[in-house]
Amino acid sequence: MSPIPAPPADWRCRADRAVARGRLLDRLIPGFLLDSRFSRAGAWYGTTVGWLWGSIWSTGRVERYGRLWVFRGLPAWAFRRGGVCVGRCFLTGDEEPTEHVLTHEAVHARQWERYGVLMPLLYLFAGSNPLRNRFEIEAGLEDGNYVPRGA
Repeated sequence: MSPIPAPPADWRCRADRAVARGRLLDRLIPGFLLDSRFSRAGAWYGTTVGWLWGSIWSTGRVERYGRLWVFRGLPAWAFRRGGVCVGRCFLTGDEEPTEHVLTHEAVHARQWERYGVLMPLLYLFAGSNPLRNRFEIEAGLEDGNYVPRGA
């Protein structure tokens, strides 16, 4: 695993602003869509998609970590960065995920339960920079290997 680059000096301030913007956006989402039977149905749909994708492309072990299913051995093109959480499925490559990464991904699974099918769209709008993506920030940048521990 390559060393994690040092984040910009003002990353915490930017991260706090990104989370605050995300919470403001949440106020615009009708309440019945958040943490509801609708969002849970969306999370189940995401989990089904994750299971199908993982079942097709995984060549490694499939394990359970709490409520999170971990599919290993996917080809690099089948996921971004170190892996992707779809519903309650974490899809990743050959490297065994650390306890920290699994904790980070479990938060993403919980986010799927909160937002349901809105999750992919909201994540897309949050942007690809993990230091400004409220979902990555809330899941823990250190646990997700985006910033060095203690940065």
